Amino acid sequence: MPPAAGGTRSALRRLFLPGALATTGAVLLYSYRPRDIPGHSAPAVPPPTFGADGSFKLPRFPQVKRREEQLADLRKSSQDASAEYDMLIIGGGATGAGVALDAATRGLRVAVVERDDFSSGTSSKSTKLVHGGVRYLEKAVWNLDYSQYQLVREALKERKYFLQTAPHLSSWLPIMLPLDKWWKAPYYWAGTKFYDFLAGSEGIESSYFLTRSKALEAFPMLKQTDLVGALVYYDGAHNDSRMNVSIAMTAALYGATVLNHTEVTSLIKDEQGKLCGAKLQDLVAVKDGRQTEDITVKAKSVINCTGPFTDSIRKMDDPSCKEIVAPASGVHVILPGYFSPGKMGLIDPSTSDGRVIFFLPWQGNTIAGTTDSPSSISPNPLPDEKSIEWILGEVSHYLSPEINVRRGDVLAAWAGIRPLVKDPKAKNTESLVRNHLVDISPSGLLTCAGGKWTTYRQMAEECVDAAIAEYGLKPNPITNAPRVSGTEMIDDGAMLDGTCQTHKVRLIGAHGFSNTLFIPLIQHFGVETEVAKHLTESYGDRAWTVAALCKLTDQRFPARGERISQLYPFVDGEIRYAVRHEYAQTAVDVLARRTRLAFLNAQAALEALPKVIDIMASELKWDKRRQDLEWSNAVAFLESMGLPQPMLSATRKQVEQGKLDFANSLEWKMYSRHDKPIEE
Repeated sequence: MPPAAGGTRSALRRLFLPGALATTGAVLLYSYRPRDIPGHSAPAVPPPTFGADGSFKLPRFPQVKRREEQLADLRKSSQDASAEYDMLIIGGGATGAGVALDAATRGLRVAVVERDDFSSGTSSKSTKLVHGGVRYLEKAVWNLDYSQYQLVREALKERKYFLQTAPHLSSWLPIMLPLDKWWKAPYYWAGTKFYDFLAGSEGIESSYFLTRSKALEAFPMLKQTDLVGALVYYDGAHNDSRMNVSIAMTAALYGATVLNHTEVTSLIKDEQGKLCGAKLQDLVAVKDGRQTEDITVKAKSVINCTGPFTDSIRKMDDPSCKEIVAPASGVHVILPGYFSPGKMGLIDPSTSDGRVIFFLPWQGNTIAGTTDSPSSISPNPLPDEKSIEWILGEVSHYLSPEINVRRGDVLAAWAGIRPLVKDPKAKNTESLVRNHLVDISPSGLLTCAGGKWTTYRQMAEECVDAAIAEYGLKPNPITNAPRVSGTEMIDDGAMLDGTCQTHKVRLIGAHGFSNTLFIPLIQHFGVETEVAKHLTESYGDRAWTVAALCKLTDQRFPARGERISQLYPFVDGEIRYAVRHEYAQTAVDVLARRTRLAFLNAQAALEALPKVIDIMASELKWDKRRQDLEWSNAVAFLESMGLPQPMLSATRKQVEQGKLDFANSLEWKMYSRHDKPIEE
């Protein structure tokens, strides 16, 4: 062998070990580097403490305007030219509320109106994930689809903003991917690592492999047969409707006119055929039986953010326009919490028909879904029995054989309509857009549709950018921003220079939140630990106000907080807070969107309904006719949440007296029932 070749090999051997050590060290250093985990940092504003004189001062949070004041502002827009809105947004879901917050924090004069309630449609019926989408990434790689890749990148960036702007409503969730073949381990390992790589600084923890024994330790309910191990990756989870309500209320604090239960009856055009406003009807007055007249609202631009109902507004503008929404129904079911670990979810990427199904802990229960099938459009679609049985069948495939998933275990089920959209200006008008659509009609109606929860903020930014360019709107710095934190410690207006800053704007409740906020709440108000954790994770620092609105119990402990359902930590103070500070106007607003009881347990929501109506009647001065209307409307809504058929005819008196007929229900037949303990 030539001396030169031997020398080269010797040099390579000498370099290999230091190189390998340096590479390994760099990987370990990167993996275990100190990181500020979004949602786990110290609060921007510390909790209140006792003063030197023994006094305890609660934060003085700014208030949103009363509903009557908001209605007056709408009317004023057509009476005073200086009060004309820059933007009138139709739709109060995630997109509409997000557009309102973006526009308001750019100094624009904005109004957002919603026919039903904030998040009453698709935005409250999601899988509760804030995710980039591992399945989209897989499609992007195998199909060499750059648009899918971009969609994942954008969503991963937005994922981090959720935890920065609303840490009380969002959290990181490890999701397990079980493996039944060894050859799948390197395939999925590479996929999850690529997902980590794309997340970059937006990521939180790296994905990791679990051996069979460790997978069963982390997820004891898993079927052991054919299990060889599992991969775990991280995504975000959130409380979707409370997030939506918080976005809308934050927009209201920044000066937006925000109204739910206000329907657009027609659009207004000027002499040139350009949109210049709309006529609205106050549906709360209709429910109260009061005389009401249409409200005329003048605006420089009209924005359509109505999700599945996008085409109905487009046809108000142009009856001859082609429909662009291709609605798809997704069914979810809620099972008891014992079906999954409290802090880990599961994904099945290859179900019997090729769809993906998630199995996730949520609010103490377990959520499973979703299906994906074409559907018609309706306000409260019913979950079909075929989809429910399919989900239960798929769930049972990866759970241990001794865990029987029964139809009677379903506590709630719902169907959400995903508004997939087609671009009306594309050459092939039948092809669906991959993410979202911003379109402007000849008369000036700006439509923002499609997308998903995770990218709502980016959609709103692009929508407001398009409106500013199209209608010549003039953003301005915010000089008198509200002290959202309730203190003088943080000036939220300092960064609001007229450009989009919603990736930095903390939502209501975020400033004073920390993972230990529940402790001083217990120590001051004497609420139960489970209740205190729930309040801080649903309202952030506004939990102080909610707890203060709770009724005294006259017990040693808890001192405050009367549960509306003994099975869940929702308390009476939440109903009062929802009415006074979050524009709740119906019992369904409270049961479904302010608390999540209707989504967690339909029968428990029915049992809590009398108490909810009583408190709201006291707050809103409802008469007997309105209370009866609330009962019938709420029971009808609970049918869309999976309330069993025998319960739909229940009267309020039967519920209050505990005389519901369970004898023919699935739940009655599921358990062993007898008069006395059986001894063998």
